[in-house]
This record gives sequence, structure tokens and C-alpha cells, in this order.
Amino acid sequence: MSGDTIPVDSEAVWPADAEDVEEAVVSNWFVREGAAVTQGDAIAEIQIEKVSIDVPAPTTGTLTDIVISEHDEFRRGSVLARITPD
Repeated sequence: MSGDTIPVDSEAVWPADAEDVEEAVVSNWFVREGAAVTQGDAIAEIQIEKVSIDVPAPTTGTLTDIVISEHDEFRRGSVLARITPD
């Protein structure tokens, strides 16, 4: 082995500031699969009880998989997307 580490995908999940609610809806994806993202940048907007909250990218890399589609409802703890780190 060369000693290189294989990057592990990072998961974008329910924002920490929405802990008291159980369900939300993805209202908009700001980026598409295959797009480069930067840690902390908003990648999606979710609607929780008529309040919009941005979901930040948990790491810098490539958004490889959108798990929850726009307008789909999801529960707290759900994985919204996967990002492969640079």
C-alpha cells in the first residue's frame, strides 16, 4: 500500500439549530450532483414549520449524491446529500 488514505464521504444532515422539530421539506437545492462545494456554503434550503433554513456543506469537495429530492419531506436525522472530500 502507498499509505494514501481514501477519502470518506461526508453527509449533509438536519441542521443543529432545528433540534426541536421532527419533520421538514427540502425546498431548494442550490447545487447539483457533481458540483464543487466549499465547507460552510449553503447547499440547500429546507422548510421547517414555515421557516426557511440553509443547510451548509459539512466539508469541501464534490456533491456526489442528493438523497432527498426537492419538495420531499424527511425526518430529523435523515441524510440529505453525500459529499466526497477533495
